[in-house]
Amino acid sequence: MSGKREPPLKFDMSFDEAVRRLGKTKPEELGPKPNNIKQVVARMPSQQLDPAQGRLGLTIDRAAEIDGIGMGVMRDGTAFLTGRGLARLVGIENLHIRTIGQEWNDPNPKPRTEEIKRLLAKRGITAPAAYIETNDGQRMIHAYPEAVCLAVLEYYAFDAAKPREVARDNYRTLAGKALRDLIYSQVGYDPSGQNRFKSWHDRIALNFQSAPRGFFHVFNEAHTIIYELIQSGAEIGEKFVVDISIGKVWAAYWTENNLDQQHGQRKTFPHNYPDSHPQAKSNPQESWCYPLDALGAFRTWLQDVYIEGGKFSAYLKGKVSRGEMPPSVAQLAISTIVPPQIQGPKT
Repeated sequence: MSGKREPPLKFDMSFDEAVRRLGKTKPEELGPKPNNIKQVVARMPSQQLDPAQGRLGLTIDRAAEIDGIGMGVMRDGTAFLTGRGLARLVGIENLHIRTIGQEWNDPNPKPRTEEIKRLLAKRGITAPAAYIETNDGQRMIHAYPEAVCLAVLEYYAFDAAKPREVARDNYRTLAGKALRDLIYSQVGYDPSGQNRFKSWHDRIALNFQSAPRGFFHVFNEAHTIIYELIQSGAEIGEKFVVDISIGKVWAAYWTENNLDQQHGQRKTFPHNYPDSHPQAKSNPQESWCYPLDALGAFRTWLQDVYIEGGKFSAYLKGKVSRGEMPPSVAQLAISTIVPPQIQGPKT
């Protein structure tokens, strides 16, 4: 006879309860259903844990404090704990975690730090630093990647002069991918990346056939750019509507070049935003649509003028300067979408 099964892990559960329950929870009960995920993050972190990632602009995708313990996920999928969270997991003072981080690259670090680095090396992982310096939007934090957390946990569970029972119990529960799954479930992170596409998909569902027959509209033609932006880590939503930028520049180009005379009159059509967008309060929005006869001209303009002509890069750099996009995301999107310019020989 089977016992009563506890409900799945949830966001507002205490940290200790979440760890305890993880040992009893089947993988399929973990949010967001990791065993049903068929697609992994397109750009997962490498086996080289780079402490400079945060300083270079890799920011936090999701974060939360559970029972006062900071945890989260970087934009590249790296799960992490703050130093305080790691100390709580291991059962030691936060001061010891800080000391490990500070002496990580000392010529003669304490034996515990050497042993923790050795445990990482056994897994084929090199870590130039114990933590990544990053920012949660309010303050600088030290994010200890999941791999470092497990190595510290293993050391205090089995190799320390005085092993901690709590560390041993937690290591048995969280070894392998379990710590990552715990953090993902607690902060509501979907490693498949499908949640990143939701806002865009909601707009497609409302507008994919909204232009009248014989006309096209910019939203549908911007799909490739929007997809690459999302894959690069951009948060496409109510504050980041790249097709508006494209549409405004194209509309000005259309008028300046009197393209009505070449391709026929453009029209307006109703474009709607999903309820999750504040723009939905004034639905439907009047938007331009253009004769299909101009579709080839538009695609040529999009590639030659908007993308390769610098307008797309300028748009993203403006987002960065206003703090609406991390520099690393803009750089990745530009390198993916904008073809490199071939430089001629210098004379």
